[in-house]
Amino acid sequence: MAKSKATPETDPVEPEATPAAESVESGAAKAKFAKALEDAKAGAQALGKQAQDTAEAYREKLAEKSEDLLEDAKALGEQARDKAAALASDGKTKVVDGISGISKLVVNNAGTIDEKLGVRYGDYARSAAKSLEDVATKIDSKDLSELGDDAREAVRKSPALAIGIAATAGFLIARLFRGSGKSNDA
Repeated sequence: MAKSKATPETDPVEPEATPAAESVESGAAKAKFAKALEDAKAGAQALGKQAQDTAEAYREKLAEKSEDLLEDAKALGEQARDKAAALASDGKTKVVDGISGISKLVVNNAGTIDEKLGVRYGDYARSAAKSLEDVATKIDSKDLSELGDDAREAVRKSPALAIGIAATAGFLIARLFRGSGKSNDA
């Protein structure tokens, strides 16, 4: 087999690219790239605008909801304050009635104390009953804010005594509820 030699006439040779042709192709590619870049920027701007619009709509909804929730919270706060004031007023009345009742009980039993223990102890009982009645009158004459101020002042003056009173009251209330629970079980 003989090797055939390629001749320039028979060799398939690509035509040489001219600088003008390369420049046209390069310019077209650059134009397409620039167009794609502009389209991408426009799309990003559109998405950004859409995100801003959506965020603004959510902000408005949130503002409306938060205003509604705030109004509801204020209404509930006012209801709770009114209920607490009513309960405190009832509590004050019960305390005054309780102290007055104890005072009357002591006065009613002062004669018995005179007979059994002596007049001096009967006088102590009457004096204690008078003090209890004075305390009941003072509590009854003050409104709740004055009583609160008095309680704060007493705690400032003697915090140890206030803690002791609170602990004793807690103990007595616990015993009261524990005692009432036992009677219900039987």
